[in-house]
Amino acid sequence: MKEGRAIMAADNGAPAALEDIQATGALIDKVEALARLCSTLQGASQRVSTESGLNRSRLGAALAEALLARQALEVEARALALVGYRAAARPLARPRRYNRIARRVDNVLDRLGSIGRALVIARSGLWRSSDGRVARLRAMAAYARRGGDPALQPPALFDQDWYLRARADLSGGRASPLAHYLLHGAGEGVDPHPLFDTEFYRQQNAAQLGETGLTPLEHFVRVGAGEGRDPHPLFDVAYYVRQAPDLIASGENPILHYVREGATRGLSPHPLFAADYYADQVARSGEGGAPSLIHYLAVGSRDGLKPHPLFDPAWYRGRYPDADASGREPLVHFLVAGGFEGRSPGPWFDTARYVAQRVEGLPPGCNPLVDYLQGGAWRISEPWLGCPDAGFLDLAAEFAGRPLTPLELWARRGGDQTPSA
Repeated sequence: MKEGRAIMAADNGAPAALEDIQATGALIDKVEALARLCSTLQGASQRVSTESGLNRSRLGAALAEALLARQALEVEARALALVGYRAAARPLARPRRYNRIARRVDNVLDRLGSIGRALVIARSGLWRSSDGRVARLRAMAAYARRGGDPALQPPALFDQDWYLRARADLSGGRASPLAHYLLHGAGEGVDPHPLFDTEFYRQQNAAQLGETGLTPLEHFVRVGAGEGRDPHPLFDVAYYVRQAPDLIASGENPILHYVREGATRGLSPHPLFAADYYADQVARSGEGGAPSLIHYLAVGSRDGLKPHPLFDPAWYRGRYPDADASGREPLVHFLVAGGFEGRSPGPWFDTARYVAQRVEGLPPGCNPLVDYLQGGAWRISEPWLGCPDAGFLDLAAEFAGRPLTPLELWARRGGDQTPSA
């Protein structure tokens, strides 16, 4: 992916001073300067649309050029933000190798009851607490003694209720769910948290997991998050970090940050999850309470709430029954498989037509709709038959300065109306 190359280039070319956490301040300043440049380009686009007497085609070309430049700056800002985050997170990494002997030790400890299971959890490094070692072990043992209680939540990147929904046989039993995940669940592909997809992480990081022997969640918590590795198809660490400059200074795990405050701040974990758009639907439904993306994965998708103006989970299920039968949540299916198979995300976006227009311009491995949202919209003339981009820009001139694509603008304004209607 083009953005991936930009990130690697920025990382590889970073000065040696980035090894020191103090160097992140300069990166934060540069990211903020790039953000100001993006805002300047947005203002220029607005002035062109409201003050200029250019004809429709020249207006479209002028706006497209400015918006392409803005997107290029955004890609650089995202790359720099990720480099800064990695520098801040590096001192927090806790690498560990888990070999056959360590696995045998944990299996023996598991047979020793709550004390042994507490030691299994302690060895994993997943338990988060500022207490001393003895106090932590006592807390872990107390947790392990309560077994499969769905109402219990350990201080770890582990959602016990979520895990027990997948492994209902453990609910109310004597087995400790967190210890069970470490010893069995990870190998079975069970997800420990709504925002951590075990199989996705395993596929994306097979070599690293093979070298360390760690479970996917252990690897992510110990080293993967700090390296910018994505925990879920719908959680793009680089995309998220760009919106949260405080992470560039703290190096905190991005999922923990999102759950604690990022969702409340309206931050988006992925280009195809429009936080404001989704929050409006939740407010109208009278539901809520959970962080937006967790709400979507737990109930919103099932209830037909749209994570983005251009993705309709109910439409996707109806159009592609085989995708629905796969057991994958529709947006996840579209991101990991459907988009590359030419499937459309909803009535607004024709994937096959877009791919045909982008031709060699579509970066390898990039989902077509993600490409459209991140600059591709300004490189094609007609995202939908009979609706050239210049027409979209002219129709939505009052919104030309907003960081949205033509189809997003039209979808937000038109509700269920499709461009072909």
